Amino acid sequence: MPRIFIARPIPEPAISLLKKQKGFVVDVYEKDEIIPRKELLKRIKGADAVLPILTDRVDKEFFDAAGPQLKIVANYAVGFDNIDLKEAKKRGVVVTNTPVIEAAESVAEHAIGMMIALAHRMVEGDAFAREKKYRGWSPNHFMGFDLKGKTLGLVGLGRIGKLVARHALLGFGMKITYTDLTRDTDFETVFHAKFLSKEELLKNADIISLHVPLLASTKYLIDTAEFSLMKKSALIINTSRGPIIREKALLRALRTKRIAGAGLDVFECEPAIDCDLTDKLELKSFSNVLLTPHTASATLEARSAMSKLAAANIIAVLAGKPPVSPAK
Repeated sequence: MPRIFIARPIPEPAISLLKKQKGFVVDVYEKDEIIPRKELLKRIKGADAVLPILTDRVDKEFFDAAGPQLKIVANYAVGFDNIDLKEAKKRGVVVTNTPVIEAAESVAEHAIGMMIALAHRMVEGDAFAREKKYRGWSPNHFMGFDLKGKTLGLVGLGRIGKLVARHALLGFGMKITYTDLTRDTDFETVFHAKFLSKEELLKNADIISLHVPLLASTKYLIDTAEFSLMKKSALIINTSRGPIIREKALLRALRTKRIAGAGLDVFECEPAIDCDLTDKLELKSFSNVLLTPHTASATLEARSAMSKLAAANIIAVLAGKPPVSPAK
């Protein structure tokens, strides 16, 4: 009987779908927290399929612990930088991910929400009100800026980047610029967008939104040199992967007011918010930084669709069929 191990509770429809399959034995880690490494390696032993979370490292040690019968690792995430794809291929293990459109929509909305919150200084205003400092309306209280007419700089033009562009243009009348490995002339025509080098984009954008995968070539894509190019009024939004931005460079830019603020859903040393916990410039001390705990895709629609796709991949591979969404 095929045995499936799920490394964290996921939306119930997907678990039910797996349990309905004839002969499937489904084992779910019962706690809604990151499974300890030792426990993970113990629980995957003898599994035919494993559904890990992005925080679970899938490497040689993982595959050794699981055993040669392992057929599929169905990652519960759009990204798969937690998985050693070469090691999986060497062992003949299929790796899948969950690039559902619902997740892309949710992340795009989250990015736009961060832009609005920072531009209108909502987080600062919320704290001010909660601290009972509000004493009446003032013409100059928490002066922010409108998104209308501002220039959005998209770094990366995948599905999420294009959805952000759609919301920004149609919803707020923003000007769209982008940089990527290749030009997309159709996108430029539809969205009146301008293709720029990374350097030119950083110099001209009022808001920079990052939408690239974490690769060797994109790690620290935004570092000290990049921050030095930005407008002092610029905001930077990261809903992709934490290490795209070098944290120390970001802290320096915030301390020196090199930029106006940042919205971060991901962190370089995640799940830690700060890589250096002794650093007096830790991110959470800045009132112009909006932090969310990797929840950009945390909507019922997105997470349910992701779980169903992960389950569908497991069912297909264990039936000897091609996966629905192979990681690539």
